[in-house]
Amino acid sequence: MNGLVAGPEAGAQAARARALAVLRIRSTALAVALLPAAAAVVLLSGTAMGRIPDGGGWDTARWSVTGAAVLVLLLAALVIAVVVRARPALSPTVPIPEETAPDLYRLVRDLAERLDVPAPSAIALTPDCDSWLEDRTHPAHEPPRERPLTRRRSGATPVLVIGSPFLWWMRVAELRALLAPVVAGTGPSANPDIAAARRFVRGLDAAVAVAAARPALAFVGWAARSLLRSCRDHAAEMERGVAAAASERSQTVDYGLRIVAQEQVGLAYAGWDRLLNRVALPAWRMGRWPSRLDAGVVSALTELSRRDRLAEGFTSRLGERPACDLLEEPGVIDEAASLLAARLFHGGPPETGPDWSPVAWSQYPEEVVDRTWRLEAARLHRVLDDIPGAVPGVRPGPAAAPTVARVLDRLAGPARAGTGEQLEARLSAEVAREAAREEGAGDRGAFTATGDPWVDGLAPLFPLQPPRSGRELLTDHVTAMVCCAAVDTAGALPGLDWLDGPALLVGGVRRADLAHSVLSLIEDGDGEPLRAWLGEVGVRPEKPVRLV
Repeated sequence: MNGLVAGPEAGAQAARARALAVLRIRSTALAVALLPAAAAVVLLSGTAMGRIPDGGGWDTARWSVTGAAVLVLLLAALVIAVVVRARPALSPTVPIPEETAPDLYRLVRDLAERLDVPAPSAIALTPDCDSWLEDRTHPAHEPPRERPLTRRRSGATPVLVIGSPFLWWMRVAELRALLAPVVAGTGPSANPDIAAARRFVRGLDAAVAVAAARPALAFVGWAARSLLRSCRDHAAEMERGVAAAASERSQTVDYGLRIVAQEQVGLAYAGWDRLLNRVALPAWRMGRWPSRLDAGVVSALTELSRRDRLAEGFTSRLGERPACDLLEEPGVIDEAASLLAARLFHGGPPETGPDWSPVAWSQYPEEVVDRTWRLEAARLHRVLDDIPGAVPGVRPGPAAAPTVARVLDRLAGPARAGTGEQLEARLSAEVAREAAREEGAGDRGAFTATGDPWVDGLAPLFPLQPPRSGRELLTDHVTAMVCCAAVDTAGALPGLDWLDGPALLVGGVRRADLAHSVLSLIEDGDGEPLRAWLGEVGVRPEKPVRLV
């Protein structure tokens, strides 16, 4: 029974044991690399001392082993140099200097003091619903002028990365409870053995990435992958031990409130996902990026709370102090996080420009919703001009009016056979061409801007949705055409639904029943439900709509 340890120390000791196993693999690899050199030294020393005779097979063995030792040492030095110098990947974040959030830093330091662990060295935000600690002590992560000649890296604490939606949706007490197990992880992270093992694994991972981009470093990539395979299980168990130690240590801090905070995490994730996919993505496709995404998630979650009976109690929390009050200028931070979200999830440029500008929520219906509808309506009619008309061999003239009646006739008229399939194929081709042109323009300017190549060179890193199918494109374009006609002839207005994105408002009320009528037209060739809907709303399908 001796040697049994309970509580946080058990997880920390298990993590340290796994870290030592990783370091033993590193030492073993180094010993293997030095083995030929040791054999060469023995042969040369034995010859110099007269214990090994000259001539014969001994000369051949001596020079063969010496040559092999030099080659192995050169290769080992190359691997070591790449592993040490390779820049480990960093999560794209928005840094939060202490002067911009003194209350947030004070909260984190008080939390670390209560947990009896070192405080994180800095705080950063990520446009996602997650929080973690990230080691940024590698010299390559600092500007060259700030890199010291010698650096004691093992004593530096990691950076605390907080999901930006948490700051706007959660209350201060909930955020403190949520961050407790994360901040508690700085205790095991400060252990020199664990820190060294983490640096070794991250260096190997970075070396694999470097070798993948440079065929000349194929041997380095093979060696790094082999070492990663050898220490993969130990590294995973080490991180589990660190997490277990952090979780156990944080049990004494706001444990009851943490259960409530975890419920808010799930709600925040649902609202953030809907906001990005339904609201932000249409704006990004237009070359506009909503500059207050985090404030928008509060509106989205408030709307979700209003609609969902399971979330009825959540709106009462809004009277408490939000965690974003811990920031001196929450609007500036929200804008930076919103721009980073656009870069990560859509691949937008790192800076504002003529074709990439911010949009406020108050401007969203007019500048995003209405403009998106009219651009898609214009694209639909351009494609219709390229498809033969109702009479075989006769194409519509260039002056064909852009009306809903024209779309109905083509999709539900006598000559509708094959029209939908042609429209789907041509719309897909045109949207793909436009996306390729935008991507080419983005690639030309990506590295000329002051951005992070790791983000801009691979963006979008996390695309939200796969490309829309031809049927989805046709549905969206016909819906846009009908919405334009409703705005122009029936007094409807473009609107914003926080959970569903662009919305058509008729008499100030959202009309969500249009989708069923459009699907009947596209999938079944039945235009009667749409004609009935147009008559009910008061839309005149024969009137031309205004295009962009």
